[in-house]
Amino acid sequence: MHTDLSPHLHTPECNSLIDLLKKCHDENKFAKFFGACNTFDQQVVVCLKKERQERSRRNREQAREKHLQIRERMRQLDAEEASKN
Repeated sequence: MHTDLSPHLHTPECNSLIDLLKKCHDENKFAKFFGACNTFDQQVVVCLKKERQERSRRNREQAREKHLQIRERMRQLDAEEASKN
């Protein structure tokens, strides 16, 4: 089972592979159950995995940046508090 295959969620590369898989399923109503579309399916799986890995990489980077900003803000607050005392 794949994640949501809506076009707005994926790259143009993956969308073209998804379209090929859907076309294969439409053209092979019964043969799809016996592996007629497995090559397209595997290509879609690989593409979706690359998308997920890239999304995870970006999210980790954003989290690092946000964490650094929070640390810097905490240092500033600590410095302000120390200067008041």
